Amino acid sequence: MKIFSKIVLIFLLIFTSCKSNKNTVGSNISSISTKKIINNHYSSNFDQKTVNAKINAKYKDEKTSVSFSIKLRLEKDKTIWMSATKFGIPVAKVKITPSRVIYYEKMQRTYFDGDFSLLSKWLGTELDYEKVQNILLGQAVLNLKKGKYNSEIANNLYQLKPKKDIDLFGILFFMNPDNFKVNRQEIRNQEKQQLLSVSYPNYSKIKGEQFPKNIDIRAIDHKKITTINIEYRTVEFNERLTFPFSIPNGYKEISLK
Repeated sequence: MKIFSKIVLIFLLIFTSCKSNKNTVGSNISSISTKKIINNHYSSNFDQKTVNAKINAKYKDEKTSVSFSIKLRLEKDKTIWMSATKFGIPVAKVKITPSRVIYYEKMQRTYFDGDFSLLSKWLGTELDYEKVQNILLGQAVLNLKKGKYNSEIANNLYQLKPKKDIDLFGILFFMNPDNFKVNRQEIRNQEKQQLLSVSYPNYSKIKGEQFPKNIDIRAIDHKKITTINIEYRTVEFNERLTFPFSIPNGYKEISLK
């Protein structure tokens, strides 16, 4: 699979960000119960209907380093739409709904149209619309209220870990004690030697919302390392949005195996 297809697919798993307040924390963090940490996290849940944003993104692996611009439109719980350009030239477009993932890229004139199951298999972790949306909004990728967690203070952050690992995955959440948004979340598959770390070094307060400004993504597969750095240039809420999408004629459908 060519580079722009890989970039688009990784963005389905990981993304997020506006003028920043550094996501630093003080040294006087109070010890509180796990239940209170989780309740405070959901009290700061994103409470807007739409997001309309422009993003700068950098992708790097062992062979490739590329930067490009992305337009992101999100209607909460319904649609995530992305359009990527390089030097002002369109290169790829993505539309995600709770039941469907569809995208095309212009370099190789290919497209994909399907559900999350094949993408989950290809990327090595279970995906659905809610998980992708939560990552975009700085929320925990799992529903913390449905699991049992232990908590402790680690490096001036609240660390949450499941009392029992989920299947083959080890998961850690690190919460900022100032706003109880996610500072970092990690998913590890020891058997496959895979690690995905998504960090939110900066948040901004936009119309009362604590919203990520930057996301730093680090994916390790055995010894192969991929990084994605994302910075939002502009973010607007609750605008009327459209999600135009049609696959151009003559494009070849691909299978992600």
